Amino acid sequence: MENSLIIAGFGGQGVILIGQLLGYSATAAGKNATFFPSYGAEQRGGTANCTVVIADEAIGSPVVTRLDTVIAMNEPSLAKFESWVKPGGTIIVNSSLVHKKVARSDVRALYIPANELAEQLGSEKSANMVILGSYLGASQALAVEPVIETMRVKMASKAKFLPLNEAAIRAGKELAESQCAAGKGAQG
Repeated sequence: MENSLIIAGFGGQGVILIGQLLGYSATAAGKNATFFPSYGAEQRGGTANCTVVIADEAIGSPVVTRLDTVIAMNEPSLAKFESWVKPGGTIIVNSSLVHKKVARSDVRALYIPANELAEQLGSEKSANMVILGSYLGASQALAVEPVIETMRVKMASKAKFLPLNEAAIRAGKELAESQCAAGKGAQG
């Protein structure tokens, strides 16, 4: 099994952190993973994206142009990467910041109000963790517990945020699973 995705948004949204946590978690779970970040000219506020491939077998290249999943944290990311998803793939949209709908009917679209959900949990800054959880719930590529454990280790210096981030991951996973179970997003 192989699962390829791109996470895209503005710098400062935690896009790269999502990719790092997925890559570290996959290797800790005995899978192969690649992580390929790309930054815009500015760090905070510029564009940022990263490609992650998680596989049971060896990975030939971290460069992927036909993806299983696109995570769009902002509208420019949806516009740029929507066409990169394979038919039957998934597009996860941060509907807090993206007000356009996925135009394609051959993909599953999930609309996750990540910023609002994160704010309800205690801080809008955990919106990236909500999106991470939604990916876990939609893809089933990795179990949630190893990802949370990896997050605790990699973010140990920010211990006061760990409970919030864990709650955000679990909330995002639950929301994505409920949307998938309800058949939402079967088409764009």
